[in-house]
Amino acid sequence: MMTLNSAILMLIGFTGVNSLSLADVKHVVMLMQENRSFMHYLGALKGVRGFADPNVQINPNGRPVWYHNEWLPTQVAFNGGLNDQWPAASAPQAWGYYKREDIPFHYALADAFTVADHYHASVQSNTDPNRWMWQSGSINVPGGPQPLGAGGVVLDDNQTPGCEGTNLNCVPLYWPATAEYYDAAGVDWRAYMDEYDYVTNNGLNYFASFQNAAENSSLYQRGIAFSERNSLDGFFSDAANGTLPEVSWIFPPGALNEHPPHTPSDGAWFMKNIVDAVTHGPDWNTTILLICYDEGGGWGDPVYPYHAPEGTAGEWFEDPYGEFGETFSGPGVRIPLFIISPFTSGGRLFTERADHNSHILFVEEYLTAKGYQNITTAQMSDWRRDHMSNLLNALDFDNPEYLIPELPASPHPYTDDEGLIVGTYVLCEATYSDVDPTVPYGNQTLEEALFFEDGFKQVYGALNEGHFLVFETNGYAIANTASDNSSSESITATAATADHEDPSQRWILHAISDLDKDFGKFEISSAVDGRYLTTNATLTNDNSSAGICDISYVSNGLYTLQNADGKYLSVAEAGRIELSEAIQKWYVFSVTYHS
Repeated sequence: MMTLNSAILMLIGFTGVNSLSLADVKHVVMLMQENRSFMHYLGALKGVRGFADPNVQINPNGRPVWYHNEWLPTQVAFNGGLNDQWPAASAPQAWGYYKREDIPFHYALADAFTVADHYHASVQSNTDPNRWMWQSGSINVPGGPQPLGAGGVVLDDNQTPGCEGTNLNCVPLYWPATAEYYDAAGVDWRAYMDEYDYVTNNGLNYFASFQNAAENSSLYQRGIAFSERNSLDGFFSDAANGTLPEVSWIFPPGALNEHPPHTPSDGAWFMKNIVDAVTHGPDWNTTILLICYDEGGGWGDPVYPYHAPEGTAGEWFEDPYGEFGETFSGPGVRIPLFIISPFTSGGRLFTERADHNSHILFVEEYLTAKGYQNITTAQMSDWRRDHMSNLLNALDFDNPEYLIPELPASPHPYTDDEGLIVGTYVLCEATYSDVDPTVPYGNQTLEEALFFEDGFKQVYGALNEGHFLVFETNGYAIANTASDNSSSESITATAATADHEDPSQRWILHAISDLDKDFGKFEISSAVDGRYLTTNATLTNDNSSAGICDISYVSNGLYTLQNADGKYLSVAEAGRIELSEAIQKWYVFSVTYHS
């Protein structure tokens, strides 16, 4: 375990902090776990878009979406945008969720580094389509970049050679995985996996180029060979010796991938080993670890996915099962993403719209910064490339934090008589006759059911709805200090606090209807009384008189707020709010408080 003194020595020995950039990163490591939605795991986490969501979808019956996984069940659950059929389409437990005391490692990881709360699965379906999108940028939706004869659209798990129907769920895949681009460009890359308890989640095995690769080829040896070099022990050795490749994927054993009935505790034990290997390795200063989940696994989430307009080529298509007509392939259910590095430390929140393609976009930016050429995949749809985040705005190279946080340990997973990990669920099923939790119909209050923590997270990246936000600059925060009976239309700036807990300083964003044309533009209302900000930075009860604020992300957690006249919201002397020609930058905090 690294001591404080050794960490300080590391800082002393690491020079040129202010000159760091993406080009200085040496290793990008990607780990994908299985089948957990964001709300199921992190909906109660402080500061995120969870059960405290002020923009929660209200359906025509007047109720929020919480009342109420394969391709077809997920389509049924989304219910044409109502997003209210999870219990019927999946299981009554679909809205079950964990709290910090249930999954302490996951919450601690979010508090130590950066968590994304607008990250979605790529496909409204299950494991294989999402993993294959993660490793190639495509599931071959009609109208996309793939040529005729590349096989049909992949919507469900099928690992058997051939097709399930005409141009449907065909294997092998006749388009290149991203690893092929990297390999041809001379990038050092690798896929890590163990042969024991391997659960076929390395998508490279299903691409024709890998199936046809010679055993002594780079594609075979780096991508699909079960070898000591590619094993998880190989990963731990590389991390300890500073010899990780530039790009790598980790494929977890079945018992540790968190796919129900495998437990979050076993997954946490595995993830902590991965995180510790990276953070305690000699290249921690220059490594970025991305941990996400492939799909929601039937667990519900109230945030309906942002998707391409109807008719977009490579995104919308005729449902081949004949159930839903024209529909979009994805993005799908919201899922957790943790971004672990010295450049994403401090318990931050990343709010940009993202999906599995974001990993590809990030790696492309990283390899380009390293000087590589011809590493941009041609397989991704234009809409995904243009609208999914490349994750760069989550990084703060000017303010790195190299100290290593202490993360809670999890019990060692249950092993069989030979000492092999088989998973704690095996013990649970042997011990208890019924392992499914009872659904507490009628036994919860709304406050109990919609539990969330008090607290905050600093926000990075382009903003989205779903948060109570505090805007701060130079020790001040924008505030609505009017009492309930006051007719004052003024806003002011009051002293910022360490915990950002003042209710008068909370604001809610309302996205303009055309999300593409008006990206970053919002109407803003006060959490105190619901009044809206006008173009002149006053308050109005008439939302038709609300001003439109263009909120731009600058970098390193800083934003500008600009009205329709091109003037910037600023704080003058003595906390006076003014509109100015001069740019003023703001920090933004997402808060969840009961008071």
